[in-house]
Amino acid sequence: MGISALTAFEGDLIQTRAAREANIPAIMSGSSLLPMEAVVQENPDAWFQAYVPGEDAKILALLERVQRAGFKTLVVTADVPVSANRENLIRARFSTPLKPDLHLAWEGITHPRWLLGTALRTLLRRGMPHFENSGVGRGAPIVSANVMRDFGARDHLSWRHLELIRRHWPGTLVVKGILDPADAVRAREVGVEGIIVSNHGGRQLDGSVAPLAILPQVVKAVGSDYPVMIDSGFRRGGDILMALALGAKFVFIGRPMNYAGAVGGQPGIKHAIGILATELSRNMALLGIQSPGEVRRDSLRIVR
Repeated sequence: MGISALTAFEGDLIQTRAAREANIPAIMSGSSLLPMEAVVQENPDAWFQAYVPGEDAKILALLERVQRAGFKTLVVTADVPVSANRENLIRARFSTPLKPDLHLAWEGITHPRWLLGTALRTLLRRGMPHFENSGVGRGAPIVSANVMRDFGARDHLSWRHLELIRRHWPGTLVVKGILDPADAVRAREVGVEGIIVSNHGGRQLDGSVAPLAILPQVVKAVGSDYPVMIDSGFRRGGDILMALALGAKFVFIGRPMNYAGAVGGQPGIKHAIGILATELSRNMALLGIQSPGEVRRDSLRIVR
């Protein structure tokens, strides 16, 4: 989840700590407000998700930093070549860069827990938040008009750049944002070790196909032995079991963990993970299976 440190104090750190304690993978966002080095220090098994610019020199510099930090798995996001028109954020008057105005001041005054526990605490402990991981150096502060420049040139990203990354990245490489079986096949041919079927939480393109709907076709195209993961819109244990039944090897969940951290800090995230685990266990018992790996396609009934 990007800008998690804006919704909870040290949001990226509490998320990665909770994941480490639960022994589940966690992906740090390239649009985070805490340095990647601090996160991987807390969780050496964390993955780093990059918004990669379509420029060779910047790509290589970013790869060097990620490797030097100690990450072993790199996730390249392929489904955000340009910034989306997020009208819900416009209605909520939320923007990046963050614009200090009377509306924001009122929101802070009327939400004192966030104002004192997150905003002011962050300013006192860490100073003005910056986009720390968009490139080889520290990015722009969150209130800077130049924020989007740090994430620029993504519309130039191509398969050639992915091949470049594969040649220079020594660890595990994952591509996130696949929604086409042909793209999944090509990613595997390039040498990508796994893919995440995703429509970026449905926040990019109106009318985009739901990842769960395209998942069986992607799995069929690349083979059941290839790690096909999924995210976007998963909220309950039953949702996770459906994805596993359709061939996913793993399901990532974003916003619920962000909400849990905002409400309850690291204990809140631990509680949210526990809710999902309980739902999974209950649903498996009701289906007559003992582990998630036992769920099969014939556990589902497709309504057409």
